[in-house]
Amino acid sequence: MGGRWVGALLLVCGLLGIAAVGTAGGYGVGLLTSSVEAGQRGGARGLAGPLTPIDTPSSTPTSTPPMTAKPDNTRALKKSELEYRTRSFVARAAVQSHVTVRVPSNWTMTFGDPPTWFRFTDPLAKRWVRIEAGFTIKRRPMESLEERISNLMISPGAVRILSKQGDPVSTSATLTYTHIKDEALRHVIVRWVSLDDSGLCAAEVAVTGLPQDRKALEDIMEHAADSITRSDEPLS
Repeated sequence: MGGRWVGALLLVCGLLGIAAVGTAGGYGVGLLTSSVEAGQRGGARGLAGPLTPIDTPSSTPTSTPPMTAKPDNTRALKKSELEYRTRSFVARAAVQSHVTVRVPSNWTMTFGDPPTWFRFTDPLAKRWVRIEAGFTIKRRPMESLEERISNLMISPGAVRILSKQGDPVSTSATLTYTHIKDEALRHVIVRWVSLDDSGLCAAEVAVTGLPQDRKALEDIMEHAADSITRSDEPLS
């Protein structure tokens, strides 16, 4: 009989112990849950900051369809048919730049707002020369070329670099590439040129056209880059 009382007493003690542990455990879980929620609300200062849910990509990633160009069978521009004349304009950015340059004589001039660039466009609006000036003269041509490549690599338009010419101490640097714009494949030549002994870039000349215009575009670039002048004065 005494043994039964001892056994019953032990059983009751055990149940009370389990209940106590359960209560303490519930309190502990409550504290942990509160800390996690506080961490999610409070960011890095919360205990559970690293446990903030992270969005994961879909198992079926989406992709942008590749851009394709529509064929343009416009007759190629012939350099033997080009006539040039000197045009002048004033670009305004960090300074006011008076610029002269030789471009095809019958191409129409337009400019940006503000006039940091000027453009000369052919009668078909499929080729143009774009010139930038007025910016602060502070870096070498090759630095400008490398920056342009970096920008092209993150822009849409199916860019393909064809060539780049120049080195860190060159007084000019030339980038040739193609890209798709308005469903047309464009052939682009850009040259950054220094106009004094500093070796720093003073003007950017970009010639754009169709792939079949390549030789004429090269001739236009040579005329423009070899003739361009820039003289600066403070903004008025």
